[in-house]
Amino acid sequence: MDKQIVINEMGITLKVIGGKYKPLILHYLLEKKESNFSEIMNYLSIAPRKTIISQLKELEEDKIIVKEIISNKPYRVKYYLSELGKSLDVILEAMCSWGYKNKSDKYEIINPLCDR
Repeated sequence: MDKQIVINEMGITLKVIGGKYKPLILHYLLEKKESNFSEIMNYLSIAPRKTIISQLKELEEDKIIVKEIISNKPYRVKYYLSELGKSLDVILEAMCSWGYKNKSDKYEIINPLCDR
C-alpha cells in the first residue's frame, strides 16, 4: 500500500474523518452505540444513499467503525465504533459543542444531537 502524503498531523485526522457526513455518522454512533443502515439513513435524511454507503465503507476501511453482518434471516448489518473510533470522542464532542454554541437563525437543525 502506498503512503498518503499529508502536510501535518491534522491532515491525518482530516483524511480519516473528513467528508460531508463522516463526522455526523461517527457522532451518531457515539451516542447510539450501534445502529443499522436504515437508522443511519433516517438520521441523515438529506444525505444521498450512495454517499452514505461510500463513507461507511471508508470508515470501515480505516478501522474507525465495525460492520457486523448478522446471518439471521432476513439479512441484517449493524455498525458500531471500534476502539479507534471511540478515541475520536473528544474531537466529535468539541465539534458538536462549537456548533451548538454558535448556531444562529441561518441554520435549521433537523436532528439535534448536541443538547449541551
